[in-house]
Order: sequence, then structure tokens, then C-alpha cells
Amino acid sequence: MKNYEIRLSGSGGQGLILAGIILARAAMYDGFKVTQTQSYGPESRGGSSRADVIINNREIYFPEATNFNCLLALTQEACDKYLFDLRDEGTLIIDTTFVKNLALAADNTYELPFTEITQERLGSPISTNVVSLAFLIKTTGIVSPEALEESLRYTVKPAFVSLNLRAMELGFELADNYGK
Repeated sequence: MKNYEIRLSGSGGQGLILAGIILARAAMYDGFKVTQTQSYGPESRGGSSRADVIINNREIYFPEATNFNCLLALTQEACDKYLFDLRDEGTLIIDTTFVKNLALAADNTYELPFTEITQERLGSPISTNVVSLAFLIKTTGIVSPEALEESLRYTVKPAFVSLNLRAMELGFELADNYGK
């Protein structure tokens, strides 16, 4: 594997910084070199938010993603802002709960109402970050499902491990059944 760049983007409060940390830790568990950077607007809730994760089997010399292999966009603003930094052969994953207009569809575009599905199946939208992250991992194969589970168990507070493991399984299920 060469340099694999992922941007998780949306708004503050959607848990994308945590998702980036979970993904980075999972990649470390799988034995890769990893960097994880983050940026968020001045508001803790509602402002823009993004987490970049770079995964490589060699040293990483620049820590910020600039030309993504994969873009996860949970809001229209994030999709509009970062879509054109996605590589031509890149994977685009959008939450159609909030992303209604797609300016340019990549060949590998996955469109699902992640927030709506999470609300319906898990009773709250709070785990949409983990549902969409698990979907990303299952569709790209960038890290192993086992590493994701181990990272979740280590990273999230003990009171939320069970919910997040259910969210992970839901994301895997959505990926397995996508397009069927």
C-alpha cells in the first residue's frame, strides 16, 4: 500500500474527530504508520469539523491529507468544500440525510442516509460517526474489522462501548448490503 489519505468531514458535534482517532488507532493495530490531524470551527457544535488520517506502510513526512483516496462527507458544506480534493479514482461516501446536492459524482460513490438509519436502528443519531466509519472501512478495506473493534473498545468510554459495537455492526451490514 502506498500513502492512503482519508478525510472525515462534517460539522462539530458529529463525532468526526473521535472517528479519526478511532481509525488511526485501528491502523496502528494493523501495523501501519499513521498520522491523524484535525480541524474544527470556532463553535464546538455546528461549525465545520474534519479529521484527516494518513495510513502508510512507510514513514509519513507530511501529516495533512491533501489529495484524498477517500472522503466521508456528513454535511452539504463538507461535501462542497472537499469534493474537488478527492482523487479521480477515490471513494466518496456521503450522508444523504444532509447532503442533497452532489456537484460531481465519483465512480466509487456511496450514498446512504447514515443519520436517519442510525436514528431508526439504534434510537439516536449519536453513533452516526461509527456507523459511517465502519461502512468506510468495510468498503475500502483500509483496516481490518478486528482492528476497528479493538480500537473502539480502547478509545470510547466504557459506558458507550456496547452502543458503538452495535453501530460498527450496523455499518458493516450497510456495506455488505449496499446496492442489493
